[in-house]
Amino acid sequence: MLDKLNPVQCEAVTHGEGPLLVLAGAGSGKTRILTHKIAYLIKEQGISPFEILAITFTNKAAKEMKERVANLVGSVSRAMWVSTFHSTCVRILRQEAERLGYNRNFVIYDAADSLRLVTYCMRDLNIDTKRYPAKKVAGAISNVKNEMIDAEAFATRATTYAETVIADVYKLYQERIYKSNAFDFDDLIMVTVNLFELFPSVLEAYQEKFKYILVDEYQDTNLAQYELVKILAGKHRNLCVVGDDCQAIYGFRGADIRNILEFERDYPDSRVVKLEQNYRSTKTILSAANSVMQNNRARKPKALWTENEAGDLITRYQGENEHEEATFVASEIEGLVKAGRHYKECAVFYRTNAQSRVLEEIFLRYGVPYKIVGGLKFYDRAEIKDVLAYLRVLSNPQDTVSLKRIINVPKRSIGDTSVAKVDAHALKKNIVFSEALKDVDEIGALSAGAKKNIKKFLVLIDELLALKEKETLENLVRAMLDMTGYLTAYEDEGTMEALSRAENVKEFIGVIKEFENTHVESSLDAFLEEVALIADIDNLDDENNAVTMMTVHNAKGLEFNVVFIVGMEDGVFPHIRSMTDTVELEEERRLFYVGITRAMQKLYLCNAWSRNLWGGLNYNSVSRFLHEIPPELTDDAVKVDTQAKPPSQIGAFIIGDNVFHQKFGVGRVVSVKSEEQLTVFFEAEGEKTLLLSYAPLEKR
Repeated sequence: MLDKLNPVQCEAVTHGEGPLLVLAGAGSGKTRILTHKIAYLIKEQGISPFEILAITFTNKAAKEMKERVANLVGSVSRAMWVSTFHSTCVRILRQEAERLGYNRNFVIYDAADSLRLVTYCMRDLNIDTKRYPAKKVAGAISNVKNEMIDAEAFATRATTYAETVIADVYKLYQERIYKSNAFDFDDLIMVTVNLFELFPSVLEAYQEKFKYILVDEYQDTNLAQYELVKILAGKHRNLCVVGDDCQAIYGFRGADIRNILEFERDYPDSRVVKLEQNYRSTKTILSAANSVMQNNRARKPKALWTENEAGDLITRYQGENEHEEATFVASEIEGLVKAGRHYKECAVFYRTNAQSRVLEEIFLRYGVPYKIVGGLKFYDRAEIKDVLAYLRVLSNPQDTVSLKRIINVPKRSIGDTSVAKVDAHALKKNIVFSEALKDVDEIGALSAGAKKNIKKFLVLIDELLALKEKETLENLVRAMLDMTGYLTAYEDEGTMEALSRAENVKEFIGVIKEFENTHVESSLDAFLEEVALIADIDNLDDENNAVTMMTVHNAKGLEFNVVFIVGMEDGVFPHIRSMTDTVELEEERRLFYVGITRAMQKLYLCNAWSRNLWGGLNYNSVSRFLHEIPPELTDDAVKVDTQAKPPSQIGAFIIGDNVFHQKFGVGRVVSVKSEEQLTVFFEAEGEKTLLLSYAPLEKR
């Protein structure tokens, strides 16, 4: 088991009892350490897998860890808890929530649900949402929860009028979320810690259960996560945390770099192991990364090194504007592909999502296939959230947020005014929204039509609840779509947008099928729990041969043969908000370090002399981070001809031509509307009308 580890990795894996901090530099085999340490505990030290808790930050990482441990020790690893912080807490709360007055079938509100509930609370408290935007208030509530501050404690600390407003909303928000038998994402960890503090016997039971705790990406933990780990490991102190302070980039989400920097203060008897050998990048790329990080004060000293070759110099490029910069990137990628590389080997990183627009335009013009990570994801689409809201009501009929989302979807003449009147009745009688709906005849302010429609809606929900008890999950979803007319409404509308939404709903049925085929426990509650805990990066598709485009934040944990980092200007990267704050500027530098160390073989650093961004033309100086890279490690690129265009295909096709499209596959030309526009019937996708300048085709 230890043969494939280097001496320092072996030292970390074989460490015995007591706290251990593994400082794992980028590309140093962090996951290998975690999986081999778990395997070593089980196979060599005879520890039961039931006594091990391994915590990661994404479902994808947890799945990968489970698979790799299974390869080392076999199926016995299935007994382990390997999951995210939130999944771990959900699992505990499913068993223990009744002690706190919750039912075990509680639902989990995502950020959008939380925002909607905050909006309702602000409306009922007559708070001006223009002066106090609901999103900002929701963010403030989230932040204080991550700092383990409940509504009552926050109210006592409020010193300004704005804080008092937030405290009032926070109090009402928690009352309503409790009545709805729901938790939001931030509650999951905070409430679990509170549970352990309130019930020492429960804490002791879980401390005995988890005698060995391993935590991945420890530098990304916030106060609530820190407290959870600390209290669980408090008895046996067999805590192994793995992380890299140089990759602490989530301060804006509440992550606290002090958790890793001050680990030895918290655990004076801890052992520290530094993994500095990098297996990913060339010597040149690592030298640049080390040079940049030397400028940060808040860090633990370490220097990455590698036995890999020196490799190519880092390519520096400065364009006149963002269009020239994007054109350089597109043309360089095309050159790399012609030289034998694949599109999927390349990635383009930017500091903010707004920078992707010009890149997308140029990539379309050049016919460079791409995919964006961090855009609107499947479960974020309105139509999918509507369907999920129906299912969540069937799981928990008290779910106020979901009820309000679907009560008039599709349109059934129950408008916001009617909902507000039902809300007022609920407040007056101190009952939840779902109970107030049943009192419809007592609400004199409601019109006869609204009362009739609400009754029909309640009958519909009751019928679906009856079906839930006897139908499979797939059949339940199909029945829901049929009985509500949700899918038909989009199909009848007939617009391209509506049909696209209908296709997404149909794809959701495919998701349900896959879930039932791959999960032993395929109940509605199990499905909703899995969906609620999906992380953005878990959906990254590795199959398509396309360039990956994403923010540098989303790139963490990934690696590519070729990396382009664009927008390397002061005010863009580092971001303008960080320019006057030392702590934030150091986080921006760590973010740049993360971007550099994603590159395995080739790295491009690009900037523009002028840039249209955020609604204005900016003339920014070259990023200060670029000056921190020794000039002998870089080479300036040759200017590109921004006027050059892809080879013209206009007029090159006639009806009957067999063609191939990168996305739609094989097809045949069925109509030529002009020299530039034609219609193609694709075997897999049906008819598509294409503009040749934006949709390059190949003749077959």
